[in-house]
Amino acid sequence: MSVTFYFHPLSSYCHKALIALYETNTPFTPAMVDLGNEESRAAFQKIWPLGKFPVIRDEARGHTVAESTVIIEYLAPSLIPQDRDLAWQTRMQDRFFDNYVHAPMQAIVADRLRPADKRDAFGVEQMKANLRKAYGLIEHQLSGKTWAMGHTFTLADCAAAPALFYGDMMMPIAPEFPRVAAYLERLKNRPSYARVLKEAEPYFAMVPKG
Repeated sequence: MSVTFYFHPLSSYCHKALIALYETNTPFTPAMVDLGNEESRAAFQKIWPLGKFPVIRDEARGHTVAESTVIIEYLAPSLIPQDRDLAWQTRMQDRFFDNYVHAPMQAIVADRLRPADKRDAFGVEQMKANLRKAYGLIEHQLSGKTWAMGHTFTLADCAAAPALFYGDMMMPIAPEFPRVAAYLERLKNRPSYARVLKEAEPYFAMVPKG
């Protein structure tokens, strides 16, 4: 297989890219990276010196491609509508989920990984407030829709799935956001994401609890 996908099963951004690969039946060779293992980390940094995943290496075309959105555009472009207006709107939703759900969720996770005396309670409350604001916007945007862009599964849903899944773990989606909760259930039941979650299941005990 000419395309190698470097990832970790718990990484939310790896989930995002994997959903797209499974959704489009794109062939690839998985290469799990353990950043806690010196040998595994060193081997990965030869491919991508920044040491952040996901990353793909396409030997046939001689390309190393980083960042989940770019990987999806590179390997699964069918998940971006061809219509010009729908395309930019889909990309905007992708950025929304990454910047306003994914980012605060990851900040909360990072805080939980700190020693107890180094945690930032004020910062975490700010991130939770940001999540609540994002959930409210999503609740409004989902009116009459099955997926983020309507009735077609797109790049935006690949971004939404892990962001909301882990977001719900860090700060449960409140009853005031029933559309968001129902959307997350649809995402988890989507075969592509259900497969990703099944593969990640043995590692979920590593997710930091509150």
